[in-house]
Amino acid sequence: MNCYQRNILSVLLVHFCIACSSSKSDTNVTDPQTKSPTDPQTSIQTTELIKVNQLGYRIADKKVAIVPNVEATSFELINADTNEVVYQGNLSTSKSWLPAGSTLFKRADFSSFQQTGKFKISIGGVKESYVFEVADNVYDELHDAALKAYYYNRAGQEITEPYAQGFSRQLGHADTQVTVHSSAATQSRPAGSKLHSTKGWYDAGDYGKYIVNSGISSYTLLLAYQQHPEFYTNRDLNIPESADGIPDILNEIKWNLDWMATMQDQDGSVYHKLTSLGWPGKEMPVQDQRERFVIGKSTSAALNFAAVMAFASQVYQPFDTTGYTQQWLVAAENAWNWAKNNDNLPYQQPADVQSGEYGDSYFNDEFSWAAAQLYLATEKPEYKAAYFAYQQSFSTPSWQYVASLPAVSLLTFGKSLLTAAEYQQIQQNYLALANILLQHYQQSSYSVAMTSADFVWGSNAVVLNQAMILLQAFKLTEQLNYKHAATGALSYVLGKNPTDYSFVTGYGANPVKHIHHRISESDGIESPIPALLAGGAQNGKQDGCNYVSSQPATTFLDDWCSYSTNEVAINWNAPLVYVLSALLAE
Repeated sequence: MNCYQRNILSVLLVHFCIACSSSKSDTNVTDPQTKSPTDPQTSIQTTELIKVNQLGYRIADKKVAIVPNVEATSFELINADTNEVVYQGNLSTSKSWLPAGSTLFKRADFSSFQQTGKFKISIGGVKESYVFEVADNVYDELHDAALKAYYYNRAGQEITEPYAQGFSRQLGHADTQVTVHSSAATQSRPAGSKLHSTKGWYDAGDYGKYIVNSGISSYTLLLAYQQHPEFYTNRDLNIPESADGIPDILNEIKWNLDWMATMQDQDGSVYHKLTSLGWPGKEMPVQDQRERFVIGKSTSAALNFAAVMAFASQVYQPFDTTGYTQQWLVAAENAWNWAKNNDNLPYQQPADVQSGEYGDSYFNDEFSWAAAQLYLATEKPEYKAAYFAYQQSFSTPSWQYVASLPAVSLLTFGKSLLTAAEYQQIQQNYLALANILLQHYQQSSYSVAMTSADFVWGSNAVVLNQAMILLQAFKLTEQLNYKHAATGALSYVLGKNPTDYSFVTGYGANPVKHIHHRISESDGIESPIPALLAGGAQNGKQDGCNYVSSQPATTFLDDWCSYSTNEVAINWNAPLVYVLSALLAE
């Protein structure tokens, strides 16, 4: 039976199952080093605070604040510069939100207010809200900073002024002499041999480089560019390549793609990861002198590689003067052919390795993704047939389940290559997923599409990937409700959430500060690298830190020890960049 003959319940079920599996397998964790929290949020009664998008709201966006469950029935919006009341509104009745438990609160909706300026919300007997801005350019700086964060996480490069902007560091992990681990050895490259595997991004709070997580991360950023090229044409990130005539977003992604290209063996297979055997300490890259290895091979690594390199071969073609895009496409097809001949080879963690696994044992979604990207790049009919043969039910994408990504590519770039019936089938089932998310948003007293099942490792990436799904639906239909639901996700990560934190470093009145990120923790600079997205609340408590709450949406600590809620990762920042770009490029 074709998967799209299933009813809508199957979409929900897949989404739930993938979320659950991510909570157990999302192994972009670092090490189990823990300590007592230094800045516990537990001393603050967050239920007594007014929660707002701490950065602000665009003029025509939905504007909602969460307020304590007070007896008052109205609220005032005050101009922060003049202290004048500029708007009055009624509070909602008392509500609760299942992921946050039984705590009651009210909503203050001021969506009809469309003046620009800086404002705060006032309610009798309650501390005033943080000052926030209403303006159409409220997200511009954040977008650029969230993309610039990848520069700060480059491996194999010294970060220097004028690009560092106060966050200079020495080169670490040149990776010019990487050892082939026994798990990745072949006759032509035996264990102990050396290879050159430079560049790339540090994956998360550690110093590993992982093909699987680079897959969804690079794709999401490539999609941001390919859907909004004019937005990026003259956008200057102040990186070393900024004057080369290529959009800076593509310069930054290419730093990672160049590394990915080095991870392919001569037979088309792809090494799963490049890490040391154990976790690095709390130290800067230059201080980590552990031997580094290419470790393992897997079907998932080959297919992530094939999908991304095929997509990249199209995106970079207008800027290619040396033929590298054709090399990428050949490499992508070689990886596909190897995966077809090794279609059930999951990554197996060797006994002497502790670094993140990114393990996966179900590959039909990756096959469908790679097939779609190769079809778009080559127009070979066998890839189109393979896509429909492997096509899976759609859910919010994650590194482990990517079935909705080929749908995005085909709906955006492949209409002329599909029959009307094929296009309609993909669109219909994609919109079915978007409508489920929209329904969750409309039913949520927090104005967000998340349910309790979404509070897994990296829950903030879940809500932003939900926003990405919703924004594709908006592009397909021009129905504003989808866009409103997407902006609800931004408001959530920027402070309108039960923890009262802005989950983005350096942005908002109360941003996270003690992220699990070795560079930020070890560089001697008080502030963390800006615009990094923390993983977010979830009650798995895998790190053993001293959490007070056990509710999914309130189990969070802004502390180094909390790598299960406060680590950062390249696949978490990517949907933040995408969502901002899609909104700003309108």
